Amino acid sequence: MDDHAKALMKELLDAGLSEQAIKAAWPTWWSDAAATSSSARAELRFVLSRHLGLSPKSLLGERVEFVWSDEARFKNLTTHDQISRSALASFGVAVGRLLLRATPNRRPLDGLTASQLRTAILGSRSFVDLVGLLSACWALGVPVIHLRVFPLHAKSMRAMVVNAGARHAILLGRDASYPAPIAFTLAHEMGHAALGHAASGQTVVDEGDPVYGSDDKEEQEADAYGLELLTGSAQPEITLSTDRPSMRSLAQQCLEQGPANGIEPGTLALCVGHLNGDWKTANAALRHIYTDARPVWSEVNKVAAKELDWEALSPDSVSYLHALLGQNV
Repeated sequence: MDDHAKALMKELLDAGLSEQAIKAAWPTWWSDAAATSSSARAELRFVLSRHLGLSPKSLLGERVEFVWSDEARFKNLTTHDQISRSALASFGVAVGRLLLRATPNRRPLDGLTASQLRTAILGSRSFVDLVGLLSACWALGVPVIHLRVFPLHAKSMRAMVVNAGARHAILLGRDASYPAPIAFTLAHEMGHAALGHAASGQTVVDEGDPVYGSDDKEEQEADAYGLELLTGSAQPEITLSTDRPSMRSLAQQCLEQGPANGIEPGTLALCVGHLNGDWKTANAALRHIYTDARPVWSEVNKVAAKELDWEALSPDSVSYLHALLGQNV
């Protein structure tokens, strides 16, 4: 790596960004030869700024500045200092804006009730599951991706909703081996968007898991929205043969009762875990509900790769997004 690139890399690392994010944003055309060109060096700064949410001027040897550092509201995120929060917020907005550039503008989520969305999804599916939620989001022009590159060294972000130009993008952070936990997260983030928690130009960053509850009013509202979307009720009534079923018994009852009530079996198991406070049994039941364990992020990003209009992006941005999606091109 040439001296200019080394100095720039150090600036970005010192600003709190992860090496993983910097390398993903770094344009593939950069070379030792490019380092000798003032126009190429300027273009490098602009590419990195656009992808990471930075002020281009701040990459001229001054302190790195995050463009959208004041636009985010953090939910249950207490583990990061202000610099890290600024990095996370600006990264998220930059990625969200990039995704929206490659996604047709359709009907926004704003104002859509959980009941309306649920009815629409059930028009073509027997229950509301992760696939149904993803299909609904993309049909509404709301891009959803599962980040495989994180701006900070600590991968603590569960999810983020970005509002840019009165449109929403959803970035998922934490992975799972089964669809139900991610469906809960996505339904929760859709609630934030639909309920106006992320106003124009703002971002909501979630760390805590929605199935465990929160004292934050907006979190409670998003929880209720997500539950109604997934189950038909913000306070679903669940009747089991025993109060404390074994994991196999819970799995079997969820497989029987879930589809009959328009509820995905894994979702029903997590609802029971929430009701009983027995997450160990609920999570163990997922192993008997699904045929096999697999990284959910891969399925989410396969959908994104098919839905995005790649021709609407520059080659640098295409390469960057592929890296964020964990896809080798």
